[in-house]
Amino acid sequence: MRLADFISRDMEPILAQWEVFAATLLPAAANMESLALRNHAHHILLAVVKDLRTSQTREAQREKSLGRGPSPSDAPETAAQTHALLRARAGFNINQLAAEYRALRASVLRLWMDDCALETPELDDIIRFNEAIDQAIAESVTFFSAQVEQNRNLLLGMLGHDMRSPLQAIQATASYLAALNDGERVSGAAARLIRSGARMQALLDDLTDFNRTNLGLGINVRPTIINLADTFADELDELRAIHPDRQIELHISGDSQGVWDGRRLQQLLGNLVLNAINYGGRNTPVRVTVTGEVTHVRIDVSNCGPAIESTALAHIFDPLTRGPDHQGAHETGGSLGLGLYIASEIAKAHHGAIEARSDETETSFSVLLPRAGGTVA
Repeated sequence: MRLADFISRDMEPILAQWEVFAATLLPAAANMESLALRNHAHHILLAVVKDLRTSQTREAQREKSLGRGPSPSDAPETAAQTHALLRARAGFNINQLAAEYRALRASVLRLWMDDCALETPELDDIIRFNEAIDQAIAESVTFFSAQVEQNRNLLLGMLGHDMRSPLQAIQATASYLAALNDGERVSGAAARLIRSGARMQALLDDLTDFNRTNLGLGINVRPTIINLADTFADELDELRAIHPDRQIELHISGDSQGVWDGRRLQQLLGNLVLNAINYGGRNTPVRVTVTGEVTHVRIDVSNCGPAIESTALAHIFDPLTRGPDHQGAHETGGSLGLGLYIASEIAKAHHGAIEARSDETETSFSVLLPRAGGTVA
């Protein structure tokens, strides 16, 4: 008997074995009923039967092996794709999803071989069946991964939103304690709270922005006419208050006025300066230089310290990347490895560019911004 005919005839025993195996995939399957355990398995097998009965060219075979097989014209998703979405929402992991298909492949071929005991199975059927299962796996894995990514992004978004209110309360209370000026111990404790709150706020801002870029929303900018000399002076005053033991210099030359989002550029500068503080020499200054040119303004943040290796420099703006010496960095507040990535995204949102250079004498980050670069992302 041809494999397609066997699957159609013995659909129920095959589904029963699928259900038995799916029930072992704990903890997700612990409280699932029969219908949920069999979730779209019937339709997946029908798709396999249809595939086995359809003539196939070499090119179609190659496309299918790459996960680019034809999709049903009357449905937005294949059965395998829908199955993956429901499994992801039910709490299955990707290894369990792949295990279902591995078990399905083995049980179908084993049952068919037993049924063909007195005759030779069609080898072409075995090849075509494996192709069809591989196609279903490719479709499932792609949709499963997309669903997991979406869930992660939503979680990060909710986490960032819900953390803002208690953090603002902590910062307000710390500022109130500092204003009381009730002795050195209270003032010192308030100063530590303010510094910790500022670090938490920076981490939260980076997390929120990273989540926006992952969702395809980009960095949101609201451009107005600003003067970077004033905007950056305010930001550096705050950074000096948080890091009183570090020297941070600001040098302005030329016209520093343009159309940008001041708050975002403060965030960009803050991330670059904090990176310099964390990885630069403790006894050397961090220098911020703003140079106004005819159509652009150039921002340079430089510091002395260990040179960054070329391999690390090539990926320095990648998200979730931290320097190799992070464990020995001066700042103990922790980092998500998003600061430089967010800085590069803010530059892009202003139609600007950012680059990094490093040698034994100096590490420098340079940002080039067009004067009217601010656009709403």
